[in-house]
Amino acid sequence: MSSAATRTSQSPTEAPSPTDTKAATDAPAAGAASASGAPAVPAGPAELRAAVDYADYRLVPARRPWRWVGTLIVALGVAAVAWSLATNPRWEWGVVAQWFTAKSVVNGLVETLKLTAISGALGFILGFILALMRLSASPLLVSVSWTFSWIFRSTPLLVQMLLWYNLGYLYEKISLGIPFTDIRFFEAQTTTLISQFAAAVLGLTLNQAAYSAEIIRGGILSVDQGQLEAAAALGIPAWRRSTRIVLPQAMRAILPTAFNEIIGLVKGTSIVYVLAYSELFYTVQVIYNRTQQVLPLLLVATLWYVVITSVLSVFQYYIERHYSKGAVRTLPLTPLQKARKFFATHAPLNTTGRK
Repeated sequence: MSSAATRTSQSPTEAPSPTDTKAATDAPAAGAASASGAPAVPAGPAELRAAVDYADYRLVPARRPWRWVGTLIVALGVAAVAWSLATNPRWEWGVVAQWFTAKSVVNGLVETLKLTAISGALGFILGFILALMRLSASPLLVSVSWTFSWIFRSTPLLVQMLLWYNLGYLYEKISLGIPFTDIRFFEAQTTTLISQFAAAVLGLTLNQAAYSAEIIRGGILSVDQGQLEAAAALGIPAWRRSTRIVLPQAMRAILPTAFNEIIGLVKGTSIVYVLAYSELFYTVQVIYNRTQQVLPLLLVATLWYVVITSVLSVFQYYIERHYSKGAVRTLPLTPLQKARKFFATHAPLNTTGRK
């Protein structure tokens, strides 16, 4: 009744409103849905629109002309360098190949790796202790740590090497006992203890420790102090807070600079030649002084240093990737994964424009 009354109450000359038109249009659909027993769902604007098929659209790559210009210039430069290396006979690649795996050169390489491993490990252990001393509340520990870093970062490594090798001039004997008494547990001649190898390790270790202490201290300070306060509020012991909360986060800041120091230490072992210790660079010097083939032998040493630093760079990448788990949701791609992704996304297109 009310519906009929509403219709009859309208004026014959009054045009229906858009709302009424839409309601009248939707009425059959609603009635059909009611007749079938299913609930009536009004059609939205997206459903009323016809679906667009993009299958036949042609994919056009973005044009980057300056990228291609830069790539071409760099490629020409690389080709020119490669051509020079391949065609200039003064490089004497035959001599390089002859001495690259020679027994004396390999022995020198082993000594270089030995110096790097021992000095690097001892240097970072001592640097870690110095960093903790610098962060302690004791004024004496802070002063000693700061003075150590100040002295060994202020003097050239070459001077330190020569000083430790000539330590016997200052002290004839080295003894271990109770200070300010005559009680001695151990005593030996300084020249016996401080050999060429010992002087090299001592100089490299102490110099490395001075820099490592600052690297580790900076990494520890980069961790938000609020996390330590929260861990302390939860009752976590101090040692566990340091090893499970602070150090894993500090490693992300420590690792890049620490690996730079290790790579620098590999090349820094070449300064041991002043002690006449038979590491890689000194061995190469002895050979080219005898054969007068200076440039090829220097190239042999250079290539071995490149190999060592390249291997260390690979280790650095994967260790940094491991410690980035707590900072990123998705780990960065490895070089192999990047190559697969590149070839997958740059696959040739077929005639229809699809991959």
